[in-house]
Amino acid sequence: MSSKSMSMLAVGDIILGPDAGSYFTYAAPVLKKGDVVVGQLEVPYTTRNPDAVALGRDPEVLNALISVGFDVVTLAGNHIWDAGIEGIEDTAKWLKKHNIAFVGGGMNIDEARSPVIIERNGTRFGFLSYNCVGPKETWAASNRPGCAYVHIITHYELDYATPGGPPAIYTWAEPDTLNAMIDDIQKLRPLCDVLMVSLHKGIGHTPAKLAAYEKQVSYAAIDAGADFIAGHHAHILRGIEFYKGKAIFHGLCNMVAYVPSLAPQDDQDSQSWAKRRREIFGFEPDPEYPTYPFHPEAKYTIIAKCTIEDKEITEVSYYPCKINKQGHPEVFKKDSEGKEVFDYMNKITREAGLNGVCEWRGDEISVRAGS
Repeated sequence: MSSKSMSMLAVGDIILGPDAGSYFTYAAPVLKKGDVVVGQLEVPYTTRNPDAVALGRDPEVLNALISVGFDVVTLAGNHIWDAGIEGIEDTAKWLKKHNIAFVGGGMNIDEARSPVIIERNGTRFGFLSYNCVGPKETWAASNRPGCAYVHIITHYELDYATPGGPPAIYTWAEPDTLNAMIDDIQKLRPLCDVLMVSLHKGIGHTPAKLAAYEKQVSYAAIDAGADFIAGHHAHILRGIEFYKGKAIFHGLCNMVAYVPSLAPQDDQDSQSWAKRRREIFGFEPDPEYPTYPFHPEAKYTIIAKCTIEDKEITEVSYYPCKINKQGHPEVFKKDSEGKEVFDYMNKITREAGLNGVCEWRGDEISVRAGS
């Protein structure tokens, strides 16, 4: 006799600010339906660090996570040290107090690499989280807080006789840290039924393109025993791939990302950042999104869904979403807005050469491996 069908929902980067709960107004009805809900908590929260205070990152804004129904947050990422040790301590303290599990960060490397296991109706869900983008200052050590990580090496090679010309770029995972991740997954595998690995990875603010290491690390995680890979960090959607029958969502974009401090301003610091953003990423944010100054294509986002039956993932799908001008993610059905997200996901998946095939199934978009 089959066990009750369950769902695990996963979203990308979360950055909360004042009135955080209102930002989930449209997404909350969907998220609350999930039996297990997980998202990437992108920045730390504390009242003991002046920078965090100036940005409105009081731990109390995290109450929005409770009201929406988050069960797990992943912490491994490049911003974990933004508010110093106090930010790591106070974020972890608040999450523990309010019974939201966290993974990928801690007061030392053993804590950061420790898995989270949650049980629902007899099915055990296991989670691990790794930062693949650096910087080294965020990495936890035996006597240093921070995050779990895989060290990625970048090599620039001039492939033709034009010194100073544009190089070919090669990336790969440093073996020892990749093997540490593999070891963590192999140890967790017999302790859970569904194993999700969260990877902070990707080329920021750049549509479609994947770096070589992203497949390498994702494949290694699946070879070690992972059932589902969720990527984030690029703040823009990435395509979907299947490897050995397991889904890789290479980039979930943002869910809620309140960052008015990065919006165009008249001051010198803002103008300097705007110039650097143009030089590095080649885009200007839409001025009609004052709290959400990301790539114009970052208005498209999704809620990934895994359907679980008899203790295994039987279907993978997503809910199409768009960020409105107030910075709120809205969930759409099979209507003109939903089809716009559907078409975008198909486009970037094809452009990246990935094998995910999307099909409407009711108001969700089912994803399977193509040929």
